[in-house]
Amino acid sequence: MDITNSIALVTGANRGLGRHLAAGLLARGARKVYAAARNPESVDLPGATPLQLDVTDPESIAAAAAAAADVTLLVNNAGSATGAALLEGDPADIRLEMETHYFGTLAVTRAFAPVITANGGGAVLNVLSVLSWFHPARSGAYNAAKAAAWALTDAVRLELAPKGITTTALHVGYMDTDMVAHLDVPKSDPAAIAALALDGVADGALEVVADDVSRSVRAGLSADLTALYPQLAG
Repeated sequence: MDITNSIALVTGANRGLGRHLAAGLLARGARKVYAAARNPESVDLPGATPLQLDVTDPESIAAAAAAAADVTLLVNNAGSATGAALLEGDPADIRLEMETHYFGTLAVTRAFAPVITANGGGAVLNVLSVLSWFHPARSGAYNAAKAAAWALTDAVRLELAPKGITTTALHVGYMDTDMVAHLDVPKSDPAAIAALALDGVADGALEVVADDVSRSVRAGLSADLTALYPQLAG
């Protein structure tokens, strides 16, 4: 996709990876970048067009699609991270993860697919995770939602392709953002990850596996489960 001539919308663009993605699009010459957030007043990116959008609210999604009827590139980045486990976590937190990462991504994609088609085609970038593939118990709700979003991405790409819309999936581990500031683990630079993701969109890549941990897990999916979950070995 020619990002220079794109009109992009990035969900969750007020901070973290979303802000870096929006900034990267502007730096690459996108004609317009809608920086979508639940609170558009929190968007502080020069050159971006703030837009109110709550991916869990159907009325908000419909209003955003009407207001941004010129979009050719959709970036589904908005996320939540409740830290809920599946057996002991608050059911409301578990539902929030699925409403955000799965149903939210689906609803926004359904709303903007006709827009992008009407504008001559374009692209969708879905921000997924290494936790689409690897599922530690401590983040069970998030894992399940990201795994569902991965399945969603693979299915809708087949529906979107005949409409002239390519779909790129980004898989990445921990990044140095507010969402995981409390974790003492190696983290990637979100600006570098955003650049890799946008390179993938520009190239029409189906998948961007952006860091070593994601590449390692991806390569190990065909192995015995005990390779990923050694605590299950007898």
